[in-house]
Amino acid sequence: MTASPEKIFEALGDPVRRYILELVASGEQPAGTVVATVQQHTRISQPGVSQHLKVLRDAGLVSARAVGTRRLYALDPEGVAAAQVWLTGLADPLAQFAQPLDALATEVARGRRTRRADAPSPSAEESSGRDARHA
Repeated sequence: MTASPEKIFEALGDPVRRYILELVASGEQPAGTVVATVQQHTRISQPGVSQHLKVLRDAGLVSARAVGTRRLYALDPEGVAAAQVWLTGLADPLAQFAQPLDALATEVARGRRTRRADAPSPSAEESSGRDARHA
């Protein structure tokens, strides 16, 4: 599933969800641990925390995997990367052109090397005459 910036930033708009992200950013966490830690931080029910986890999953910011009857939550790197790409576009609107410009610079340098390699080299007489003048 591709994370959309709209869903990501909508999910990040809630302080409880941001706190949950901070929890799972340190490593994979069982749902029970997430619920207990969030409940220590704020007054919220277990179903309330579960709803926040669902919003984060739907936005692509966390992933969940089942191990027996437990669910383990972790930060989803694809969702975080999508948010970073969107923010980079705001902070540096020309960043999307950086790689093509690097490729252009490489091609220009390659063309210069080719022209130098194909250019006729001065004859031995021209070289010795030039050396005599500069001596």
